[in-house]
Amino acid sequence: DRADPAPTASAPSASAADDPADGAEGPRPTVAGWRVVTNPDLGIAFDVPDSWVPKAPTWVTYVAENDDPDDKPLVAMRAPAVLQEQWCAADSDRDGRLDHVPLAGAGTRGEDGARGTEEIARKNAAAWVYGAFAQPARDKVTTGPVSSFTTSSGIAGSVATSRSSGVEKRDKCDVDGKATTFAFETADGGLASWSFYGAADVADEVPDGTVRKILSTVRYVPDKGQ
Repeated sequence: DRADPAPTASAPSASAADDPADGAEGPRPTVAGWRVVTNPDLGIAFDVPDSWVPKAPTWVTYVAENDDPDDKPLVAMRAPAVLQEQWCAADSDRDGRLDHVPLAGAGTRGEDGARGTEEIARKNAAAWVYGAFAQPARDKVTTGPVSSFTTSSGIAGSVATSRSSGVEKRDKCDVDGKATTFAFETADGGLASWSFYGAADVADEVPDGTVRKILSTVRYVPDKGQ
């Protein structure tokens, strides 16, 4: 998990009190007791349980090849929400400093240049699992069939889920993972996606039912959508 090096990306985590999505002028959650996460650039919002922490709208989370000197993102998301940001800590690169790994995250992104929602759903779900959990072993990642999905607000698109199995356990934070990506056409005719990624087969794993419940809340904010 990495943050965009731009200065605005290092803003502190937003709390329920200072999250603009929960303000008087912002969208309200559609699930009682949850909070809203908004990507203002896309005009898209979704809800997460109150234990999740939304990041600033400029925050970018991405995964890259561990040995890539340019740290080029394999896949990324903007304005995410994170669950248990310091869920696990280990000195994975043996540099004497602990690296913290979150339990899960979810966010959205624009998909300029993509060819279609099925391709986006399949590729992004696999990229999150590979980049966050399985690399360098791509053969540890499997992706289920792409299917149609419609959110509670009526946004229709394609969804796919990937999982890893049998990743190499080099330290205590190395676990299998899972990811789900929902890709859809935006109100202005572009393409966008929502993704979840998280640790799998652990005691704190986010249940698949909760992932689908979060996904079902994806919607356009009132001033941008239909």
